[in-house]
Amino acid sequence: MPQKITKKELFDLIGQEIGCSDWFYINQERINKFGDVTEDHQYIHTNPEKAKDSPFGGTIAHGMLTLSMIVHLCNKFAPDIDGLQMVINYGFDKIRFVTPVKVEKSIRARALLLEAKEIRGNVLVKTKITIEIEGEKKPALVAEWLTMHVIATTFV
Repeated sequence: MPQKITKKELFDLIGQEIGCSDWFYINQERINKFGDVTEDHQYIHTNPEKAKDSPFGGTIAHGMLTLSMIVHLCNKFAPDIDGLQMVINYGFDKIRFVTPVKVEKSIRARALLLEAKEIRGNVLVKTKITIEIEGEKKPALVAEWLTMHVIATTFV
């Protein structure tokens, strides 16, 4: 559950790990549904039989599926600033796909607060997100995620 904090307390967290999610299981059904939504049906994602002969030895999650899970994984621990009305995805400064996520593996997000900047009463936050794969030494991805935290009293 996100912890209620003040803006000052958020700024005090810069340079610190702010959370780590629970493990989240990635199955073939989820990969197939993502492929349907995005029209990305490349065999390495959606054809287990053909993917057995790929360098991965089976199907893998789309990199963009792994990236899109950041919101769900981080919502469970992201700090909740007093007066927060909404958090808007502001973009990414960097994204690196390091290791493919094989089907039937679990992932989790680990977050390090890099920067927080007040802009017209709102707070622009940069967080380093590492998506880890259970049982693997290398992460699935590393990204610098930007989110705008809109404070109710300043939202127009």
